[in-house]
Amino acid sequence: MNRLLRLAILVFHCAYKSKISQLLITEALYRGSSAERNVKSSCTGVPLWIALNAVAEHETMRRVFRHRTLLALLPNASARKLLLLILFVLAFWAVFMASKHHTEFWFHFNNPITLRRWHIFKEFLHSEGLQNTSVSGAEAEVMMVTEILEKLNRQIPPRPFTNFNTTTSAKESRATILNPRGTYCIGDQLDVLLVAKDYFGHRKEYGGDFLRARIFSPALKAGASGKVTDFNNGTYVVSFTLFWEGPVSLSILLMHPSEGVSALWRARNQGYDRIIFTGQFLNGTSLVFTECSLTLNTNAEQCQYLDARDHEAFYCMKPLHVPCEALTHMKTNNNNVSYLSLKEKLLFQRFNIAVEIVKNLTITVSPCNRNETEKKKCQIGMKTPFPSGYTFKGRWITTFCKQNVFSDINDINNCLTRKLVYLMGDSTLRQWVYYLSKVVKTLTFFDHHGTGMFQTHVLLDVNRHILVQWKKHSHPFVTKKLFSMKDDNYIPREIDQVAGDSHTAIVISFGQHFRPFPINIFIRRAINIKKAIERLFLRSPDTKVIIKTENIREISEHAEIFSDFHGNIQNLILRDIFRDLNVGIIDAWDMTIAYRSEDVHPSNSVVESQVAMFLNYIC
Repeated sequence: MNRLLRLAILVFHCAYKSKISQLLITEALYRGSSAERNVKSSCTGVPLWIALNAVAEHETMRRVFRHRTLLALLPNASARKLLLLILFVLAFWAVFMASKHHTEFWFHFNNPITLRRWHIFKEFLHSEGLQNTSVSGAEAEVMMVTEILEKLNRQIPPRPFTNFNTTTSAKESRATILNPRGTYCIGDQLDVLLVAKDYFGHRKEYGGDFLRARIFSPALKAGASGKVTDFNNGTYVVSFTLFWEGPVSLSILLMHPSEGVSALWRARNQGYDRIIFTGQFLNGTSLVFTECSLTLNTNAEQCQYLDARDHEAFYCMKPLHVPCEALTHMKTNNNNVSYLSLKEKLLFQRFNIAVEIVKNLTITVSPCNRNETEKKKCQIGMKTPFPSGYTFKGRWITTFCKQNVFSDINDINNCLTRKLVYLMGDSTLRQWVYYLSKVVKTLTFFDHHGTGMFQTHVLLDVNRHILVQWKKHSHPFVTKKLFSMKDDNYIPREIDQVAGDSHTAIVISFGQHFRPFPINIFIRRAINIKKAIERLFLRSPDTKVIIKTENIREISEHAEIFSDFHGNIQNLILRDIFRDLNVGIIDAWDMTIAYRSEDVHPSNSVVESQVAMFLNYIC
């Protein structure tokens, strides 16, 4: 009976003191205290076992349990039972009334540091008088993030393994052409059946392998992506559209086995400490350096850089006798932290990444009697299929719209005249600025009084009233080189500062710098950018907005933080969040696979194709 009374009081306490209890709970979880382990082992299956631990450490509640003064007043057993019944009714009523907080709590349950950030925000909002206007929006955002995460968790279930040899083997797996024909024509679809097997030669019983498919003709400088359909039983169908005539070779790479995919997904969402941020503060004429992060698990005094509306946060250890406003620069380094087991790390040695499955498989494509349908001019809002295009003689050709060719400097100038172009994001967009400055000689750099390669880049043509500006996105931004924090801003805030009109274009690209961090950081940023675009369209619906997806990058043994698996997941999320917005998509993911440009900063021909697609959208 005492145990039942304890549970009832705890439920009541957690409902009404949730702000205190959840912080205690998460700190206990994060510390991994012995008290938490004892409670967990004795309360398996009880939804509120986590609350029991937090409150058990609460001195006031301990006194209630110790003295049992309430029960002592009721020696009669029937009266005690009646009291318990009343307490249970009150407790569950309290839980019901507080249920509006349960979604965000359980979402953050597995990430106690994030929950701690959430409560800092709630305190900040309250102190700023913004509680009523912002918290409901924050809860809606949490629900949206949770929905996306649940969808992803269903797509990437846990795949534990006991033996490396039971994981997917590229050598043992088999790829065969379905319904082979004597003649293949341009425009035909070629389907390949892939049966995944382990190193023992046994067929896999589940899917989830991360595959990359491509057709190519080196002599023609031609390439195109393939579409992979996973039947979740160890078999896949890889579909290719045959875009050009001549000999065509097939490639299907096993980037990571399903067991590796599962390990990467679990490890990614476990911590924020794979990257070390170092903040530089100015103290008079001297410099002071401190640790910074998206989260800081410390009781020491911190500088909190919070965006209350968008619930973005960044923290630095506060230097002694130096104000938080004195932060001037930042740099990062990789931390020697991994959430992969030693057994899992074997899956990410270079010999086991991007291994070819198809061996010497080539077909010949004929022109046949092909009738091309007239395509509409490329324009904002068009849905992009996959593949969205292919390369031929080094040039990108779209499959869903009619392109204009911008090979002449006069054509580019005519398109850009009286245009304001804002490039917001990572250094893959900064490449556009360098490309335009080399090709369009009338565009000259304007000194923005910054230093280093990450300063804001501005190109001007005063006579034609052209402005092209690149500005890096805010945290997380991962680079060993020092970059300025003086005019640092999140992309949604930058969008809010754009007036917009029919001669204004915004290009957004982000993702590479988010790969080392839990996926909820990327999801939240994407949602906030979407909201900012929606606000922009309310005041300036004619403004053109283009989203450039991530490039694939070099293959590295640092798969835990830089694998293209992370980029692929982010690509899927981005398309899901922006699917209903009237924006243009430049599918850099598709392009860089077709070119096989395994470099985060691709060659000039790839950049040229991306810029050409942009010009087709705005002119």
